[in-house]
Amino acid sequence: MSDRRLYKSVARQILALIQAGEFAPGSRLPGERDLADRFDVSRVVVREAEIALETMGHIEVRTGSGAYVLDQSEGLYGPKVPAVGPLELTEARAVFEGESAALAAPIISDEDLAKLEASITEMAKEAGSEADEADKEFHLTIAHASGNTAIIHVIETLWKMREESQQHHGVYKMVCSQDSSYRTDEHSAIVEALKSRNPVAARAAMRQHFTRLLDAMLVATEEEAVAAVQRQMSASRARFSISTRIG
Repeated sequence: MSDRRLYKSVARQILALIQAGEFAPGSRLPGERDLADRFDVSRVVVREAEIALETMGHIEVRTGSGAYVLDQSEGLYGPKVPAVGPLELTEARAVFEGESAALAAPIISDEDLAKLEASITEMAKEAGSEADEADKEFHLTIAHASGNTAIIHVIETLWKMREESQQHHGVYKMVCSQDSSYRTDEHSAIVEALKSRNPVAARAAMRQHFTRLLDAMLVATEEEAVAAVQRQMSASRARFSISTRIG
């Protein structure tokens, strides 16, 4: 795994430990050498992971003192993002990312188009967190290609909301494990629309991607709800059966 992916992996692992309570707000993280030994990486990778976590507002790196965990209710950039359900978040992404694709279409560079195609290739051959990283890079590349600072900020914030919520992780993992072929085809359609420099087609392709994703999420959440009810009913029957035998 490249250093670029390594530092992201280490950052996710440190964040998971913070969220699990191993590193409490206000506490100092172990030193770079200790973290490097713990995750079996170089100190450079640890340093880059800490920079990423500081950028996201999870820690504060104090020169000559170390890295300290911030209170997650109040990060470096103000209050923590609100709790939003997966469907609501995806609806918001459809709105803003559709417009970012439309704005990007007339001005996107050949270099960015090549990056998008590389991300699709990565999504097709990878699984799990690696595919998720390629998916994120794809969408953020389009956001940045739009040239609209406000839209870029909103889309980056929406991704942050997705990454910070365990509920989102569960739903997206459930959906993405079943629709990898759809995801590749839809992302390819978005790139083709961008190549044509057609804002209307780019917006439509991005919206189509999210419409299908929303449908898949609705099905997945309904199936999970039914399964939860079935588990509850099975547990109730078991308890009733035991109480009947005892009585």
